[in-house]
Amino acid sequence: MSRVAVPALEDRATLGIGMMLAAWLFFSMIDTSVKWLVLAGLPALQLAFMRYVGHFVISTWLVARGGMDAERFKTDRLGLVLLRAYLLTSSTALNFIALIYLPLTVTASIMFTSPILVCLLGWPLLGERAGPWRIFGILLGFVGVLVVMRPFGAEFHWAMLLSFHNAVAMALYSTLTRKLSGVVSTEIMQFYMGLFGTVVLLPTAIWTWTNPTTALDWVLLVLLGVFGWAGHELLTRAHRFATANTLMPYAYFFLLFLSISSYLIWGHIPDAATLIGAAIIIGSGLLIWVRTRKRAILRTPPGV
Repeated sequence: MSRVAVPALEDRATLGIGMMLAAWLFFSMIDTSVKWLVLAGLPALQLAFMRYVGHFVISTWLVARGGMDAERFKTDRLGLVLLRAYLLTSSTALNFIALIYLPLTVTASIMFTSPILVCLLGWPLLGERAGPWRIFGILLGFVGVLVVMRPFGAEFHWAMLLSFHNAVAMALYSTLTRKLSGVVSTEIMQFYMGLFGTVVLLPTAIWTWTNPTTALDWVLLVLLGVFGWAGHELLTRAHRFATANTLMPYAYFFLLFLSISSYLIWGHIPDAATLIGAAIIIGSGLLIWVRTRKRAILRTPPGV
């Protein structure tokens, strides 16, 4: 058992939702940076390695602040912690490859089948049942994603299968994060995530390594790990305050963040369908937030 303190779960959905939104903002910064760097000629697996080595350095420092005692790095849920790390590492590597061939908004849209999978997995794995309004909100958000993606009018590309893997992996990752929250500390989960990704991706990074050609590219390369650590720190802590079913729909805002960065950096202006889809996505998140707030109020005893 690790000596790092494990905070207890709390019912503070609004705080959890705020952390989730901030986490997906950081994740959009990762994908935007990766798209920039792959267009500059840097290999996708090199970028995936740098995303995890920075994460590993930060998380190791945080765990070791209280001393380099080996007991601080132990956990009795090591198998689940490593499975969680595998899910995210595979998702990251394949997503970075998909970004070579697909626009940011397409990869994000396909990935956001994951909230429905989270809803389905939450009951058998976590015992968390989603009520009819929450299910409606999740489905409404997914409709918004389909409006943006327009899959039936687009030519299929094999890289879309990589993005679908990301959807399944992220659904399982989110479910495992909730299962481990309150049992394994955030610092320990972060440490093993960084360690796993660094060790697994190191050989491919050495084999494919290409030096950036500009100072900006070097800065973005280094910041990948910082963005990754910050995003997953917030995402993991958010699961202390709200259920996976409550939090996952807010991942739809990732698509909105990517649309904004695509416009600011590459001048891509979202068309009418993208704007309509984004409005539906935001509406679904607000619907779930309102229902969550009402349920929290009803559960609060008078005078509290």
